[in-house]
Amino acid sequence: MAPGKQLICNCIQNTCGYLSAIGRPCWFMSRKKILIVDDSPVIAKTMSLTLNANGYDVLTAEDGATAAGAVRRDRPDLILLDISFPPDVGHGGGISWDGFLILDWVRRLEEAKDIPFIVITGGDPAKYEERAFAAGALAFFQKPINKDELLDTIRQILPDEGGEEQLTVDPIPPLA
Repeated sequence: MAPGKQLICNCIQNTCGYLSAIGRPCWFMSRKKILIVDDSPVIAKTMSLTLNANGYDVLTAEDGATAAGAVRRDRPDLILLDISFPPDVGHGGGISWDGFLILDWVRRLEEAKDIPFIVITGGDPAKYEERAFAAGALAFFQKPINKDELLDTIRQILPDEGGEEQLTVDPIPPLA
């Protein structure tokens, strides 16, 4: 084990079958926190499973208010932000949310000024990509998201301070 690191299990059961099967312990210098802001519970859960299995702590928010609360409370290291939200995500009318409005609102928080973000969308990239990069996005992904490309991008944005070999673990096996 590298100096300064401690053994930490990444599994609910306190065992790491996917890592112990290859003879490697599950340990991280400090787990990075990623906030996923997406109104789709299926997308949020799928990305959460993949990110958790690859050594990240994951927070989720389905709307702007929840995202702002998570930023204030948990101070994530990275935000994965959907752009398209249905009109009812504003809960009770009022403001019609989209990812750019959420980003603008979150960026006004002192705690979030320097948090990098990646835009994800199921919408037309021609409509959103240029605006996303102009708003400061470090990457842009269209759904369905290629997990390997997303993980590579996240690792570039949030490098592992320990310099350990990166493993890509997919907790959702491909359908045969």
